[in-house]
Amino acid sequence: MLDAIIREFTTPGPVPLVIIAVRLIGAVALCGAIGLEREMQKSTAGLRTNMLIGLAAAVFALITTYLTFMPVSEPLHVRMDPIRLVEAVTAGVAFLAAGVVIFSRGRVHGLTTGASMWLSGAVGLAAGLGYWSIAVPAAVAGLVVLYILYRVELASGIKQK
Repeated sequence: MLDAIIREFTTPGPVPLVIIAVRLIGAVALCGAIGLEREMQKSTAGLRTNMLIGLAAAVFALITTYLTFMPVSEPLHVRMDPIRLVEAVTAGVAFLAAGVVIFSRGRVHGLTTGASMWLSGAVGLAAGLGYWSIAVPAAVAGLVVLYILYRVELASGIKQK
């Protein structure tokens, strides 16, 4: 029995455990930076929310990677469509993001936070698939838009605190 348990946790898959850890930690760190900016703006979805969105998207990406390489009895009958992964993550995050958008007194609030949640989902997905050349610049660009452009809007009088 102990042998079966050990085998369960040590059977190699398409992605080594160290790489899985790097991808999950990377997704959490990149999305945490996005969430930290939202937290500093006192948004409804901040640090933990964005970190969890990125982590979940990375986990879904890794699960899909494992499913792709899963041995099946008749491989010709298994069809994998990677776009479904993107659609599923997008739909799930969009549902969460819609919850932070409110219409009050003739104004819409929370759009930027909702968009940052959507970005965290995309960054987490890219990190989970190991596409660091997409994940890192996307997170950096998101931070530029969220933090630096907000400061420019304040300085120019376009936006008021």
